Amino acid sequence: MEEQGNTSQLKKALITIFAVLFVDQLVKFYVKTNFAYGDSFDFLGLSWFQIQFVENPGMAFGWEIPFLPKDGAKLLLTSFRIVAVSLIAYYLWQKIKSGKIGGMVYSLALILAGAIGNIIDSVFYGKIFSDSDYHIMEPASFLPDFSGKVGFLKGEVVDMLFFSARYPEWMPFDLGGGYIFPPIFNVADSAITIGVLMILLFQRRYFREQFLVDEEPVATEKTATDTVISTENNQ
Repeated sequence: MEEQGNTSQLKKALITIFAVLFVDQLVKFYVKTNFAYGDSFDFLGLSWFQIQFVENPGMAFGWEIPFLPKDGAKLLLTSFRIVAVSLIAYYLWQKIKSGKIGGMVYSLALILAGAIGNIIDSVFYGKIFSDSDYHIMEPASFLPDFSGKVGFLKGEVVDMLFFSARYPEWMPFDLGGGYIFPPIFNVADSAITIGVLMILLFQRRYFREQFLVDEEPVATEKTATDTVISTENNQ
């Protein structure tokens, strides 16, 4: 039964990871090959949500490392992502094998999938797509000459999701150049954020599920002891 449960949890993790990666890479490939850099349109006619093509050389939501040169920052961030993904994958696998993963399987799978999705961009996109920037007002080509623009580990992450809602004029402050949430992000960033929020919101339940297996033998031992004492008293 325990092995069957572990297999079920592994399937849940793999389905979640591959589903996120499929959607993430499909959207990025479409935007990269159909949009010129900076192109945007209102998604489904919504005035507060846009698809806007940009590329991010730094971390999630466009954040960068200010004290490093561009190529050095890319290499460092990509290397960090690879190490982080390896650690998360190992932790997820160990929890699944021990049978103590519970509902946290989806949270960790989302975080892992999001990290892998952005790693794919950083590692391969600089090689398999032609250049995209403000000076080239046309979509990128896929495998133009098998050389790309930069080396492996130095590609940029494709971002396209943008909440274009602005602060009302009566608001006394403005933290994002008029926008309520100015960063442009992608599906992978969203998966990581949702996974982290799930852990924060449901951490008590998650940890209760993990330690439940350890608590049961103690409870069983205590019950057996109480039964022996009760029997001796009745005699």
